[in-house]
Amino acid sequence: MGKSIPAGGIAKALASALLWGISGTFAQYVFEEKHIDPSWLVTMRLLVSGFTLLVFGAFKRDKDFILIWQNKRDVVQLILFAMLGMFAVQYTYFAAIVASNAATATVLQYTGPVFIVVYFAILQKKIPVAIELAAIVLAFTGVFFLVTHGDIHSLAISSEAFVWGISSAVALMMYSILPIPLLQKYSSFPVIGWGMLLGGIIPVFIAAPWNITGIWDVYTFLSVSFIILLGSLAAFYMYITAVKEIGAQTASLLACTEPLAAVLLSVCWLHVSFLWSDWVGTICILITILLLSSMKK
Repeated sequence: MGKSIPAGGIAKALASALLWGISGTFAQYVFEEKHIDPSWLVTMRLLVSGFTLLVFGAFKRDKDFILIWQNKRDVVQLILFAMLGMFAVQYTYFAAIVASNAATATVLQYTGPVFIVVYFAILQKKIPVAIELAAIVLAFTGVFFLVTHGDIHSLAISSEAFVWGISSAVALMMYSILPIPLLQKYSSFPVIGWGMLLGGIIPVFIAAPWNITGIWDVYTFLSVSFIILLGSLAAFYMYITAVKEIGAQTASLLACTEPLAAVLLSVCWLHVSFLWSDWVGTICILITILLLSSMKK
């Protein structure tokens, strides 16, 4: 008999995906209702999460937290990951939410794996295999329905929302590719911890943490706390733990529930209008993720 998949690992992977999806909806709420600056939220989310992970690593006495700074090439790679990956994926995602809504922004961001397929196809000078080509077609079909609602003569979302959404997908590609050389040498916590902290330092010059704006009440505080502590720190920790327990392939498949969670919560709580064409587009992109995540390579 084959080895069974630990139920705890499955629960952690699902919980992390749900927390990510819910935090996107909470972000839409504080942007629209409480007028919180997205740049400020990115700064706080990355600084707090990165600092906490580094403290956690210090308690674990993980030597990689120091060793990663002793190689100049690795330092450059880490800075690129922080800027073009960690910061970019957070900022473009929040900007897409501001320009549209959490549901649309999350679904568009999840076309990122298709860009990864295209990137490696160009890098390796190979034509994508059949399952990858099918995923690319499905992704473009999904984006078409989301952006046009099936009418080629008009856009259902603003051009700004489309640009930020696709930029978020490209940033997700960079976020996935840039840390690969580092993760082959060091454990995941120092790579992500330093990446978050450095990524949080970048927007300090745009939106300093002490320049707090917006309407602050108990709902704002709870929402922002959820986004930072549960939607970032806890979600990441559970996902990494799940990867160790059930493997990256299974964990990434279960993570596909994130856009679905964002869509359902946006529709039920924030009353975002989601038409049949939006659901068709979402399903196409979810199938795309499932196809690419199920590939063994």
